Amino acid sequence: MRSFESREDYLETIYVLYNEKGYVRSIDIAARMNYSKPSVSRAMGLLKTSGHIEMDKDGHITLTETGLKLASQVYERHRVITSFLTSIGVDPFVAAQDACRMEHAISGESFEKLKEHVAAMELNRSEELQ
Repeated sequence: MRSFESREDYLETIYVLYNEKGYVRSIDIAARMNYSKPSVSRAMGLLKTSGHIEMDKDGHITLTETGLKLASQVYERHRVITSFLTSIGVDPFVAAQDACRMEHAISGESFEKLKEHVAAMELNRSEELQ
């Protein structure tokens, strides 16, 4: 893995796949991320060594407590940024792609303020619908 961004992308993908399917294998990650199986295998080895994942004898991958915490944080940033961008008129596909890049660079302070803003927008929107 080249960077913390790559690590976060892998962890987020594992998190999303597990929530969708109830299990994750390297081949699932490779298909979702459009990466080669050897690249994913190398990344899984690094994530295992760093204590972010565990892999059983059947090749099923699970997030450790540390991995789950980081993955859920990255996924939350992704969801909030995507929601914000789509709310201001960005195409959903473009918003999701941009969120993938922005989720790694945004500061904690900026993210918290953005999250508060998105929550307020969603609350206003639901109140308008009532």
